[in-house]
Amino acid sequence: MGHLTVADLMTPSVISVQRGTTFKEIARLLSESDVTAVPVVDEGGRPVGVVSEADLLRNRSTGGARDAGALMSHPAVTAEPRWNVVHAARVMEEHRVKRLPVVDAEGRLVGVLSRSDLVQVFLRRDRAIQEEIVEEVVTRTLRLSPSSVNVEVSEGLVTLSGAVHSPDTVPLLLRLCRSVDGVVDVVDHLSHETPAEDARPGTAPTTAGKEDGTSTHTEWGELP
Repeated sequence: MGHLTVADLMTPSVISVQRGTTFKEIARLLSESDVTAVPVVDEGGRPVGVVSEADLLRNRSTGGARDAGALMSHPAVTAEPRWNVVHAARVMEEHRVKRLPVVDAEGRLVGVLSRSDLVQVFLRRDRAIQEEIVEEVVTRTLRLSPSSVNVEVSEGLVTLSGAVHSPDTVPLLLRLCRSVDGVVDVVDHLSHETPAEDARPGTAPTTAGKEDGTSTHTEWGELP
């Protein structure tokens, strides 16, 4: 079980500018290429900053910047092709940026990852999500019988039902399902049952039912 990587989702054909690229040339590139920002690279093709539409509009109010070197936001916050999409999204959120120039091992620009690229993860087919949860999460990772947990997926919403032996398995199963690419949310209709050999003499199991997504659990009460 593994997330898609930055290399899977990035746009490899990158339009970039250099520090000396003029204000009007940047505006023309943004318009013609239908992008909202361009990386600024040095002579070796390494990102040193980013110029966005917001930078151009801000300069109209403040003035003084005539080229990319003066307009750009810097330093450039970059990503690596091997990063998974979760890490990339966290970096975007932490730095409050909408795109990440992607660099190779030498720091050279090889692509750009945008928020819209990350959204592609949620377009994953329900059947593919279901298969990954059953095969990778339920069977391979948690070593549960596929027949013990029913997995339904509709529009990225995962509904789990069935019974597991240990109550500790439920939160772990939910967390692993939420980490699967394309999952929007997980609805918990699971119950758990304590194995008969764990029962104390003189007690009998009573199973509390689950309604409206609340946890189902097994309680032990004294026999009359």
